[in-house]
Amino acid sequence: MFPAIVIPARFASTRFPGKPLHHLAGKPMIQHVWERCRLAKRTETILIATDDDRIRLAAEGFGARVVMTSPDHPSGTDRIAEAAEALPQCDVFLNVQGDEPLVCPELIDRLLAALENDPAADMVTAAVPVSAAEGFTDPNAVKVVITADGTALYFSRSPIPHHRDPGSSPPPWLRHKGIYGYRRDFLRRFVSWPPTPLEQAECLEQLRALEHGARIRVITTTDDSPGVDTPQQAEILEKQMLPQNSP
Repeated sequence: MFPAIVIPARFASTRFPGKPLHHLAGKPMIQHVWERCRLAKRTETILIATDDDRIRLAAEGFGARVVMTSPDHPSGTDRIAEAAEALPQCDVFLNVQGDEPLVCPELIDRLLAALENDPAADMVTAAVPVSAAEGFTDPNAVKVVITADGTALYFSRSPIPHHRDPGSSPPPWLRHKGIYGYRRDFLRRFVSWPPTPLEQAECLEQLRALEHGARIRVITTTDDSPGVDTPQQAEILEKQMLPQNSP
């Protein structure tokens, strides 16, 4: 297996324009993500995929390999698929979001290993066990239910599974973590499919894969490194990161 990590990064975020270049603890956010990915052991192939020259110049400035992609992609997965064409030697691609400056290298290695060890899996992703008290009703927190062998049954913005009898022990709750691995052939098929009804209802593109019968392997992890969606979240995260970067 020849894996690659692809980091999609676009400048025109609605809630946080220029997010990949926002400085955290003295570095652009995208640089933190790239440096964390470099700590993974299962691949040295890392590519930043962007549609903006400002991001390209910054990334090349700290030594990253960059590919320019179309500004018209509807999702990060479509950007990954275009970037994959620049890596013909690779057959597996891990999509690490450009707004996860504390992404866990060990989780990256576990996800890549899962695809290598499970030939029947089309995709792989991760989930964090949580309690109902941890914002589980928040529609921005995506939930997933899985089979006994760790295959995704469904993803939803609603709390699933429903705990009908409050007098019984609660079911295992899992919050989805937005990191994905794909095999090349499946990635090509995925972006050729139009959006599906469940995908459109929940605004979750991974449901497109399930609606087409794909097998998504879900790795459970205690790593709960936060993503950054807003400037306010960036400010909170920087306060957590500064001690790590202090002399």
